[in-house]
Formats: sequence, C-alpha cells, structure tokens
Amino acid sequence: MTPPTEPPAAAAAQPEGAADAEGTTAPLTPLREPAEGIPDVVDTAPALAAIVTAFAAGTGPVAIDAERASGFRYGQSAYLVQLRRAGAGTALIDPQQLPDLSSLSEVLDGAEWVLHAASQDLACLAEVHLVPTRLFDTELAGRLLGRDRVGLGAMVASELGLELAKEHSAADWSTRPLPEAWLRYAALDVEVLVELRDRLAAELAETGKLEWALQEFEAVRTAPGPPPRRQPWRRTSGSHHVRDGLGLAIVRELWQTREDEARRADISPGRILSDAAIVAAATTKPTSMPELAALRPFRHKAAARRTRIWFEAVTRACALDPSEHPSRRGPATDTLPPPRAWKDRHPEAAARLDVVRGTVRSLADQLQLPQENLLTPEYQRRLAWEPPRHVSTQTVTETLTTLGARPWQTSLVAEPLASGLLHVHP
Repeated sequence: MTPPTEPPAAAAAQPEGAADAEGTTAPLTPLREPAEGIPDVVDTAPALAAIVTAFAAGTGPVAIDAERASGFRYGQSAYLVQLRRAGAGTALIDPQQLPDLSSLSEVLDGAEWVLHAASQDLACLAEVHLVPTRLFDTELAGRLLGRDRVGLGAMVASELGLELAKEHSAADWSTRPLPEAWLRYAALDVEVLVELRDRLAAELAETGKLEWALQEFEAVRTAPGPPPRRQPWRRTSGSHHVRDGLGLAIVRELWQTREDEARRADISPGRILSDAAIVAAATTKPTSMPELAALRPFRHKAAARRTRIWFEAVTRACALDPSEHPSRRGPATDTLPPPRAWKDRHPEAAARLDVVRGTVRSLADQLQLPQENLLTPEYQRRLAWEPPRHVSTQTVTETLTTLGARPWQTSLVAEPLASGLLHVHP
C-alpha cells in the first residue's frame, strides 16, 4: 500500500471543482481497480490469523468500512468488513463466518481508525468485536469544513480528483458468494480513505478546526447506543389514519407478528409485510381470511404466503377486551412540543427560540460550517424551552454541557447565546 503521506498516482490529478492555473476544471480520473487487485475474502481462522499478523506489522491509520444488507435482512449486521493499512494492503473479511474479530481489534489498539460516516458502521463493527480507540470520520470532517456534498464519492472527487463508482451501495451483501464486481467496489471503498483523511486533516489544521474535529470524533466514538423505543409499533407509517382503539390493537398485533416472523426468517420486516398492509387491515378490520387476502397490500407474494399468520394476529386483536386496546395517545415522553406550535401556545419560548436559532445561524455562517454541527438543533430547542433561571455565559455553558454539547461548541456559542437571551422581550 502507498504510504498515507504519498497520494496514489491517480490522485495526482487536479481535484474536481478546483480550478487550474487557467481557471478551468480538470476531469476526474476513474478509480476502477484496487492497487494490488481484488483480495480473496477472508473466511477461515488461518486466513484471519495471517491478516492479523499483516495489519499488526502495518503502519499509520487504518481505513475501515462495513457492508450491511439493509432492506434485505433483519437487523443491521455486517456482511463484509473492509480494511486497508500501509504495509498491509487491503483485507476483505466475512464476519458471518468469522463473527469474532477481537484479535484484529487488539493489534489495531491505539491506531487511528478512518471511517466515512462512522456512526452508521460502529454498531455493526462492535457486534464482531471491532472497537476503535481513536477515530477519524471523513464525512464529519467534511461537514466541519463546510463542504456542500459529503458523500464518499463526492468527497473523493472534490478532494482527490478521483471518480469512485458507488453502484453497489444498496446491494444485498448477504449474497454468497459475493460477485467479483461487488468485491472490487468494496475494496475501492477503502482504497484512498487514508489519503482523503490526510487531505482533510491538513485543512482542518490550517483553518483552526482540528481540535473541534477531534472532539466530535471522540463524541461519535463514545456515543451510547439509542435507547429501546417505547411502543415502536406506533411508528408504523400511515398509522395516524387509524383512529379507534380496535384498529390500533390490530396495528400493534400485526406489527409484533411481522417482527417475530422477520426475526425468525432473517428478512427485513418490510419485505414480509408492508406498513400499508398493516394499516389496511386496521382500517377495514376483516372478519375472514379471504376478506383479508383480498386487500390489495396482502396480495404480494411474501404477504400472501403468510395470510393465515396475519389473520390469526387480527383475530387476537379483535378478541381483546376494549380496556386492553391501546390509547390514541402514546406513552409519555420528554419530547418537546413541535416548535411550530410555540408561537400561539408558548410565545415566550418561541421568542427565545428565534433568538437562539438566529444566533447559532449567524455564528455558523461566520465559521463556515452547518449550524447543526455548531449546535445540535435539539439542544437549541431545549435551551429556548427551559433556559437557566439566571442567564449568564456560565449557566448557558452548564446547560448545554448537560445536554451533551462539546467544549469547543460551548466556547463559541455560550456567550452570544447568553447575551441574546438576556435581551429577549417576549
């Protein structure tokens, strides 16, 4: 592998969007083949041991990516893990055959792991015991640098002048054996990730944003997983059209039955039964299996195959006593009212929110980064909804820190936010 400080030959091309001496834009250089060819998929313990040895002997940051089968399989497990490091080359590992990669994680302890949109992959990597101790997120770096487009393909084009094909990003990566074209795509995803990291890190340092980035990367690395959703069946698309208790009971029972079937079959729930089918059953309340089967969303092959299971679920819901029906109102949460309702019902909070949003937006424009990266919109709303009793730079800092804001953020926003809040006239 080419050392991180030396871009590959193809990367010497002028980056897309960067003007040359004459002010014209140079074309992209296609990146079509991995430098050392497509490596064999590692799916045995001896092959993994060889990879562990090679990556232990490698140097510098480690580029890492994972491919899932979202929309095809139940859950978000990894079906391929790609790694690349100077001195070790590229490795493609099948985590379904090798579900414990802790030996690889151990030899990479202390090395910087480079991922693009790390929050999307860290959970599935942790499932196979790959956990970084240092992180660099190229997508997040791009956001902090004010890039308009932060997808991997777009950033490889704009920063390195390379065209990176992305045609297999939504493929069913649980397929075995994986087609050669997919393996080529997977290997190329980590081919120049370290080079991209180097380019972005240099600009972060030049613009004084490197410390901001390091704090953000650490926040992503250490972020806890999302808490379990309470009554997740209420998120069924279109369920707001179901307005009676029995209908909601049917939604709940069908949703849980679908979840059980999807887990058992290891298939994405939506491929077994659509949300539209659940809502159709809840609104029509069929009293026979033929009546259920006649509903349009239940005619699809996967749904029709389980018609008896779905009708049994509907029957169970209909057998409930009305006192067991779910209410239209969901469980109590600490979710704030939607801001659009504040002006009429909570005018003081609405006035504060205008000040908070305007202050953050103005600062973000000056710093050339998205306002949501300067301060999470949820934190903005909560500060406006319930500001400190005695507003000052210190109390605003404490409030934002408790919410989860990082030191670099509070150092920039606390004082102007405190000043603005002190001058609100609701």
